[in-house]
Amino acid sequence: MVSAGVSYEGKGRLHFIDEKAKVNAKYYVENLLPKLVDDCHTVLGNQFILQQNGAPAHGAKLPQDWLTSHCPDFIDKDSWPPNSPDLIPLDYAVWGAMLETYNKLTTKPKNIPELKNTLQIIWNDLPLETIQKPVVGFRKRLQACII
Repeated sequence: MVSAGVSYEGKGRLHFIDEKAKVNAKYYVENLLPKLVDDCHTVLGNQFILQQNGAPAHGAKLPQDWLTSHCPDFIDKDSWPPNSPDLIPLDYAVWGAMLETYNKLTTKPKNIPELKNTLQIIWNDLPLETIQKPVVGFRKRLQACII
């Protein structure tokens, strides 16, 4: 598994989940969330609102408390609809663009280190426009959910 963050201004780093790790709230707070928030600060300074998806590890008390203490602003679990990958630009557009690039490779990775390296190259080469377009369309997707 891999995680990352995107915004109109750019993208964070790819963060690979340890093999065989169970991404529960504790793992998320100790190994992933601080890196994602650091990426936000690197790309956007303190001018960001962190949006997560509805994964159980994201909505648990431990990460919600951690974010309250370490993040300038975030969308808490009660303000975000559960199971809504169609509202996460990374989920509905960026990962698909990466997969499309991966599928065009003539030589596929043969092991996990090669796969990580390949994904990193694809991520590094991902044009900013590939991220900006779904971010711009994000408001329209949100408005479509309001009844």
